[in-house]
Amino acid sequence: MNIARIGFTPVKGGRHMTHDFTELTVDGPVGDRVFCLVDPSRGRVLRTVENPSLLQASARWQDGVLTVVLNSQTLEGIPFPSGETLDVDYWGRTAAVHGCMGPWAQAYSKHLGYDVVLARAATTGEVVYGASVTVVTTSSIHLLEKRLGREVDSARFRSTFLVDIGDSTAHVEDSWVGRELHLGTATVRVRAVVPRCAVVDLDPVTGRRDTPVLRELSRYRQRQGEISYGVDAVVTVAGRVRTGDQVRLGKA
Repeated sequence: MNIARIGFTPVKGGRHMTHDFTELTVDGPVGDRVFCLVDPSRGRVLRTVENPSLLQASARWQDGVLTVVLNSQTLEGIPFPSGETLDVDYWGRTAAVHGCMGPWAQAYSKHLGYDVVLARAATTGEVVYGASVTVVTTSSIHLLEKRLGREVDSARFRSTFLVDIGDSTAHVEDSWVGRELHLGTATVRVRAVVPRCAVVDLDPVTGRRDTPVLRELSRYRQRQGEISYGVDAVVTVAGRVRTGDQVRLGKA
């Protein structure tokens, strides 16, 4: 088994970007979901499923500089704190975020058609749903493609890692729950299967709802009212993971 793709985004809800490598700390991938967009009128973090056009924005976060490409504009700078701390709703729980100054809020507001604020999570993982690392496998993607009769970009599932498992059985990752995975020089412990929502129906670049992925998954991946796909994990040993690195299944 090996790492076929590494993906994450520094701005929650935006396009899931491919990376050559990632540094995993006990809090997850460095640079993943550092920022989010907040609707101040509703006091909550924006959700991609309600704002599909967020996928049209791509972002990079490097050496303290945030670069966002949106509507052919490149917005780049250091997101200095505005001094405002917001307690906002994030999927039913309260998250603390710090407002940021810079050109991003105005551009996103124009794009979405209503006022939003760019904010930075007060603590790592503040706007992360579930565990910090997620994994899907190539065999599970191939089965879904066969059932849909078309190619499926793994970026739809916004997983940290796509693991190439060769000819292994689809959804073998379900059996990894409770076990360790050694990825590059890092180790994670698989925690649970990941419940899915209608975001998987969206084209990962345009945000258009173009494929009934969730409906198809409901036909063979629904259990106790939830539709699952892939697994999530917590980091137990920090380290670097590169595309192509070997993946080994460890102890329970």
